Amino acid sequence: MFFNSFNRKTVKELRKNQGLTAKELAQRLKIDTVEILKIDEIRLKDVPEPLCSLITPILRGDDTDKMPWL
Repeated sequence: MFFNSFNRKTVKELRKNQGLTAKELAQRLKIDTVEILKIDEIRLKDVPEPLCSLITPILRGDDTDKMPWL
């Protein structure tokens, strides 16, 4: 149930819940801030792959030590 409501929120909502700016999230993903701003108003479930798989653990607040790309 948590997963469904999580996926229905926008990237911006989830990003702000983690206390991240668009710039900070982009830096963690090593992409341009513009790319984050393009998806900010999109629901997480509608973000295209592979970006969705990369962004989900960060927006969920998972342990970043287990994410070697960060």
